Amino acid sequence: MVKIALPNKGRLADDTRALLEDAGLGIRVQSDRALMAKLGDDFQAIFVRSQDIPEFVADGAADAGVTGWDLVSESERELTDRLDLGFGRCRIVVAARDDSGIDALTDIEPGSRVATVFPRVARRFFERIGCAVEVVPVSGATEIAPHLGIADVIVDIVSTGSTLKMNGLRELGTILDSSARLVTNPRCGAETRTILDRLAIRLESVVRARGQRYVMANVPREALARIKDVVPGINGPTVIDIMNEGRHVAVHAVVAAGAIDRTIADLKSLGAEGILVTRIERLMP
Repeated sequence: MVKIALPNKGRLADDTRALLEDAGLGIRVQSDRALMAKLGDDFQAIFVRSQDIPEFVADGAADAGVTGWDLVSESERELTDRLDLGFGRCRIVVAARDDSGIDALTDIEPGSRVATVFPRVARRFFERIGCAVEVVPVSGATEIAPHLGIADVIVDIVSTGSTLKMNGLRELGTILDSSARLVTNPRCGAETRTILDRLAIRLESVVRARGQRYVMANVPREALARIKDVVPGINGPTVIDIMNEGRHVAVHAVVAAGAIDRTIADLKSLGAEGILVTRIERLMP
């Protein structure tokens, strides 16, 4: 049974469970407080804190895990990044008080104090840009540090940046773009690696399908020269003769969900009829 470490709570846990459910790997558990559960026939889930997952996987307690890339980077453990799962997107940024006089990374003086919950990520970044700073590890509430005189700048995680602005802080630069990832132990055996390869393909097919729609329409034959501009699809639209061999053909294509309204309008302008839009469960190129 291949072990997968999963977040035990929070938004990351909810999104991970939803992805597994869509991939046909619903978590079978008798209690919300259970520490382990079955995932299909091949996998066993282990529920732990997101920040502990890199350690569990790297130490071999789990063969794979789902956690944020920010936490993997901070752990500095050797892991294989198998798949970007498309949720939990955020950034690790450098920020300073609006009234600090620090308007860019180049304004940070050597010896400045940097408060952060990501001391390893911060230390590597400032070493890379050649700025010698004192990293001050904190466990939370990083935004308050510059206002209390604890630090000159901070390194913190943001989604939209609104929390920084609300606390009188300005972004100076992005250190790292993060999202939820499927990570695996690079030293797992061949049989386990094969199972994890299949898992990655399974999850990727669901991730690719999200945000896409399948469009079908009966389009006049004389409009086929222009149809590719309306529904380009993955490798071009599929065109199928209709049984009655009339003036219409059936056109099928994959379209981004955000473009559906425009696509329908464009199809109607070409004289299309019987337009059908449906969700896609799995998609692989």
